[in-house]
Amino acid sequence: MLKEGDKVPEFTLKNASDESISLSDFTGKKVVVYFYPKDNTPGCTKEACEFRDIYDEILAKDAVVLGISADSVQSHAKFAGKFKLPFHLLSDPEKEVLENFGAWGKKKLAGREYMGVIRSTFVLDETGTVTKAFPKVKAAGHAAEILSLL
Repeated sequence: MLKEGDKVPEFTLKNASDESISLSDFTGKKVVVYFYPKDNTPGCTKEACEFRDIYDEILAKDAVVLGISADSVQSHAKFAGKFKLPFHLLSDPEKEVLENFGAWGKKKLAGREYMGVIRSTFVLDETGTVTKAFPKVKAAGHAAEILSLL
């Protein structure tokens, strides 16, 4: 998993509007990259809506939010539309960016191991360097914790 001080490799993914979005599009701004398991699930919806509710405050700190999961562009479009999410949700079906950040790995549920998205967040400075990494995130209250760091 990427850690504080690591330079994030450049990436380009499609957003909910099927537009290509690159990390370099945000050079000069702080970037909050959060990885979440699945659109329209309880924890992921809570986390996304908390970021939505304070997004103007995040923008005021010259920062943006990028949510990334392996869900499809179409799934992201429905999720973003349903909950009026103002930030980019990026689709990583090949799991390339998820793996580069270390947000794809073994998980356990009910005694069963499987590969999945590890709910994690990375705060990047204006040059794309990790200033804070959250390797295992609890959805509730996380957005406020991020805002206090910016």
